[in-house]
Amino acid sequence: MRLRHHATIALLLWASSCVGYDHQSALDPAGPQAGSVHGLWYLMLGISAGVYVVVVAALLLVIRRRQAHPLEPDETRSRDREARAKRVVVIAGAVTVGVLFVVLLADLAVARGLTRLATSPALTIRVTGHQWWWDVEYEDSIPQRRVRLANEIHLPVGQPVLVKLQSHDVIHSFWVPNLAGKRDLIPGHHTETWIRADRPGVYRSQCAEFCGLQHAKMALYVVAEPRDQFDAWIARQRTPAVTPNDTLAIRGKGVLESGSCALCHTVTSTLARGLVGPNLTHVGSRLSLAAGTLPNTPGYLAGWIADPQTIKPGAQMPPNSLTPEDLRALVAYLSTLR
Repeated sequence: MRLRHHATIALLLWASSCVGYDHQSALDPAGPQAGSVHGLWYLMLGISAGVYVVVVAALLLVIRRRQAHPLEPDETRSRDREARAKRVVVIAGAVTVGVLFVVLLADLAVARGLTRLATSPALTIRVTGHQWWWDVEYEDSIPQRRVRLANEIHLPVGQPVLVKLQSHDVIHSFWVPNLAGKRDLIPGHHTETWIRADRPGVYRSQCAEFCGLQHAKMALYVVAEPRDQFDAWIARQRTPAVTPNDTLAIRGKGVLESGSCALCHTVTSTLARGLVGPNLTHVGSRLSLAAGTLPNTPGYLAGWIADPQTIKPGAQMPPNSLTPEDLRALVAYLSTLR
């Protein structure tokens, strides 16, 4: 069952990359909020194109008429021409005000829809922005059933999800273009939004507010899947980290618990209880490393552990001076955490 689920996620990611979902696009909405933004965008595009055509046509008409009838000196301009010019200006101003009023009403309607929270969300997720990664926690009335991971959200297709947003350090902005509009994360201030995916896929989110040196490397993947697959996924996330059964992974578990990793990261059922960095309990099942910066493969994982500052300068994770044997063992253990 587990292998089939991972194969399904891999297929979703492959299919999403083929149609461009992993390259966030507000022009391919997959949810009601993104659909509203998409409709507003086309309305403004149509109005802008219409205004452009009218202005260019009027300009060409004036040029043609002036070529046929050269401009008379100012002192001989007739009163009729002045009156006609005034009427044109008044009509153009009135049309402009009318168009802007229509755009204003449409914008307010969309904004109201985006800020209105879902009445009965299927689940509640708390997302905290850090420099430069996302902490994701699935809330539950029973503390033992809460799930915490990083840079990845899973949700059931067709069901609204309440997202509570907060920042740990500076201003960030949560934006899943295919699913919803932007919502800022202000330090010391809690905000809420909701998202709903109407079709399965892997949708790429991005921090939309410049938040420091590695702002561009602060992505988050939203995996929308059928309800039964989501239930199976979250059930696995609630299980503790697996106990390794081979010599190399056992050594890697010891490296994790005795080294600096345990000071910043948490792996349930181990001595690693740090709360500074991402939760690594099921890191082997995630789609990416370092907030969408690297693929989640053993080679990239080893490089990220050994020298994260080369990959993401300024990140809070320091270099690790592990021996090649310890590094290989640590990577082997982390790869089993699915």
